Amino acid sequence: MAARFTSRLCVFVGLGALGTSLAQAAPPDSANLNSFVQVSRALHALEPAFAGSARRVAPSAEGSIEKAIAKYTPGRAHPVEEGCLPQPTPGARCPPGMAMVGARFCVDKYEGSLDETLPDGTTRPHSPYQTPTPSDGVVYSARSIGGVVPQGYISAAQAESACRVARKRLCHPVEWRAACAGSQGFAFPYGPTRAAGTCKDSGPSPMLTYHAETMSRGWGSGELNDPRNNQLEGGLAKTGASPACVSDYGAFDMVGNLHEWTADPNGTFQGGYWLDTSQHGDGCAYRTIAHGFGYHDYATGFRCCADVLAP
Repeated sequence: MAARFTSRLCVFVGLGALGTSLAQAAPPDSANLNSFVQVSRALHALEPAFAGSARRVAPSAEGSIEKAIAKYTPGRAHPVEEGCLPQPTPGARCPPGMAMVGARFCVDKYEGSLDETLPDGTTRPHSPYQTPTPSDGVVYSARSIGGVVPQGYISAAQAESACRVARKRLCHPVEWRAACAGSQGFAFPYGPTRAAGTCKDSGPSPMLTYHAETMSRGWGSGELNDPRNNQLEGGLAKTGASPACVSDYGAFDMVGNLHEWTADPNGTFQGGYWLDTSQHGDGCAYRTIAHGFGYHDYATGFRCCADVLAP
């Protein structure tokens, strides 16, 4: 296998006009200064992705990923380790099944599914409905394949392990957003304006279908990880089933279908799922920070990133 190569330089220039005017964003009423600082850091980390490039949408304009990020400030402060973007590497390559993002890093084209290793050393596809998943003592490897049911019910720790077995890693939060926004830095993978139904952004609620009687007391892990949840007709879709929901880098389903865990050790998943792609930020800016690295439910999925391969 060719050696992986990366040049990661976490030194950024100033925030620019949008970053310095974050106080003009419209946050929840309860947002505090630390929440504004976290949004500022997110913009700061993303800035190199589009530095020096000609874009059809200005970073301060509606429809840009930067504007979408700046418009949502969490009501509760929560640290996020954004990571950083590697320097571009001309001539670099990606492993099969992965898309190149600005010659900086590689991202899986599809939401992750799993292979499991059997005692005899062979592998087989893991059931995406098994819960809890993955099981202790079993080795799982991440896959990126079109036309299969992606893996929900997975924690960030489990996803990270599966990516490592596949010689990949979870994407840093800033990498995930750069891959979703594409080379033009749009708020959605397909462009600057929401087009309902382009991504898997609607469907029936499995929780109301199967667990309405327990909603008043609050749903627990058992209900949230019920194997039936992701088998409800019209709910979770197969990978690549929304062919227009793709960035110009070639990454499908980064908005909707399943939430996608990132490498933030504090616990962050991004992109929304089929019942919510706007509550915690719009499109590529969507981010949930309320759960730990070990949390999982029917809507939590993942995809892997990797360092580029040397020319």
